[in-house]
Amino acid sequence: MSWIKEGELSLWERFCANIIKAGPMPKHIAFIMDGNRRYAKKCQVERQEGHSQGFNKLAETLRWCLNLGIPEVTVYAFSIENFKRSKSEVDGLMDLARQKFSRLMEEQEKLQKHGVCIRVLGDLHLLPLDLQELIAQAVQATKNYNKCFLNVCFMAWGVEQGLLDPSRAGLKLLTS
Repeated sequence: MSWIKEGELSLWERFCANIIKAGPMPKHIAFIMDGNRRYAKKCQVERQEGHSQGFNKLAETLRWCLNLGIPEVTVYAFSIENFKRSKSEVDGLMDLARQKFSRLMEEQEKLQKHGVCIRVLGDLHLLPLDLQELIAQAVQATKNYNKCFLNVCFMAWGVEQGLLDPSRAGLKLLTS
């Protein structure tokens, strides 16, 4: 699935969007990607499918943010605690990240059209080298866009939980 879902909103979605737009609109929203394993268990699907469906829901959410004119979205995508999971699940998450950042590189026209600047924050050295390279390509390709910003955070929970020292882990902390 695309990072940037395009297309018309349904009548119901337009109705809801107009109600939301009537009030003050935030300039920055953050999401924590959590609950995908619980969702998979509840729906009796593989964990990896739960993670994949979680990404699809994120793409829908990003479409809403774009439609509502929210210029900055932060996604807490992968915490250091995720490394405590089974090797197969961690490998699956890394594969999903590879797929999605590869897809992002295929969507240059959409990113340019909407002026989306991708920023990735966290200690990326803990990620596989090929994934680091994909991330660097995405950041480099969008660095001059400035209409809206998508911040993807890796390892941020480790700082909050006291597992990482941001001054020693090379982390950039996001503040609004």
